[in-house]
Amino acid sequence: MFDNLLLGFSASLTPVNLVYCLAGVTLGTVVGVLPGLGPVSSIALLLPLTYKTELLSAIIMLSGIYYGVQYGGTITSVLMNIPGEASTVVTCIDGYQMAKKGRAGAALGIAAFGSFLAGTFGIIVLMFLAPPLAKLALLMGPPEYMALMITGLSLVIFLSSRSMLKSVMMGVLGLLLGTIGMDPISGQIRFGMGIKNLMDGIDLAPMAMGLFGMAEVFSLLESKGGSTGFLDVRTKLREILPDRKDWRESFLPITRGTIVGFLIGILPGGGAVMASFISYAMEKRLSKHPEKFGTGAIEGVAGPESSNNSAAIGAFVPLLTLGIPANVVMALLIGAFMIHGVNPGPLLLRDNPVLFWGIISSMYVGNIFLLILNVPLIGLFVRILKVPSDIMAPVITIICFIGAYSINNDSSGILIVMIFGVAGYLMRKFKYDPAPLILSFVLGPLMENALRQSLMLFRGDVSGLLQRPIALFFLALALFLFLSPLVSKLLKRRFSRPVFVDDE
Repeated sequence: MFDNLLLGFSASLTPVNLVYCLAGVTLGTVVGVLPGLGPVSSIALLLPLTYKTELLSAIIMLSGIYYGVQYGGTITSVLMNIPGEASTVVTCIDGYQMAKKGRAGAALGIAAFGSFLAGTFGIIVLMFLAPPLAKLALLMGPPEYMALMITGLSLVIFLSSRSMLKSVMMGVLGLLLGTIGMDPISGQIRFGMGIKNLMDGIDLAPMAMGLFGMAEVFSLLESKGGSTGFLDVRTKLREILPDRKDWRESFLPITRGTIVGFLIGILPGGGAVMASFISYAMEKRLSKHPEKFGTGAIEGVAGPESSNNSAAIGAFVPLLTLGIPANVVMALLIGAFMIHGVNPGPLLLRDNPVLFWGIISSMYVGNIFLLILNVPLIGLFVRILKVPSDIMAPVITIICFIGAYSINNDSSGILIVMIFGVAGYLMRKFKYDPAPLILSFVLGPLMENALRQSLMLFRGDVSGLLQRPIALFFLALALFLFLSPLVSKLLKRRFSRPVFVDDE
């Protein structure tokens, strides 16, 4: 293993590859900051440039964009309540609340360090356990995926800091919105209402920008005065980095988020979005003070930010060991391999060890570059919070509109942002949390697709799901997660009743 690492570093530490790595992670950070752009469109645009570039250099740059996006998306999520990337949507919940309390630096700092530790852990596991983990992912068929998605949806009740009933209502609404568009099996248009732009359904990015970013704009316009209302905005690096208390509270969330994120990342269709939501729900479930979540809990930033970066590294496991793309970005990377006549998969390590270990070792270098790029600039980022609200509101609006338009170069994205912006503002007024809606919107179509494939596999016999051990395990876990809050509430009510003692 040591010799293999030396072989990889000898390839990735050449001046040319270092430049490509730095360019990739820098571009990834910028792409993450710009809402709506995303790694898919960026890598797709740069893919033709790999024709005349060495394969190792091209893959180093493209993969650097992918995991660099996870860093950049945190910046706007914390500072402006605009998710720069879909995987940082959940960071808005507590990260922005920390910023409003003058702790934006601590949120950005713990996100950067947590991402670095998670990415490093993911690379180590990728080196040692990639082949067996890839074989484990192959055991997951449609029934197992359906059960996994049901487990994810059962976490909806833990995402909201408010009423459980309201969380379930938001989850159901998200499922209904997820059915809009083309039927995954028959190809028929559902709930399109004759609107051409709804043929492909509602895009996640404009929805998230509306529910979080535009809703914040309406709140800023409603508030009195010209200031943003942020207090104690510190800009010196020593004052804004996480302190010992922050590290104590974040250590376990970073550890759990790293492990969960990596395991979800290796699953085709899992991805960083699902990993970040599951990590957040898990931290809230395990916390001794779950009421803090949604009000600026640093655990609500540390766990998801570690999870989405670990998931990004985990997605390389099936790509490099089996040649199977875990998501759209990995499919584009397979395209880059094929341009140069190389097939990623079981024979890659034997036939092209320099390429295999060069990619892995470049991830070490890329994570160090990202840490160096992000941490010293935290003080500069935090200065954004000093901007008055009468300036900040139009800036956020412009960023949301440009991001929504750039997805499909269509003005319908702007309309979606406005519709969900109004909806998000009303949800704030009536104390409904948007996070469960986003999670169920993401997982709903995946669950439906897996369910219908399972029914086709078992010829319509639902009992076939109970004959698969992994699926049965996930279904039992989902039932436990759904019922445990109800049982705990009933027990609290029972034991909190006053006991009357007869004096006689």
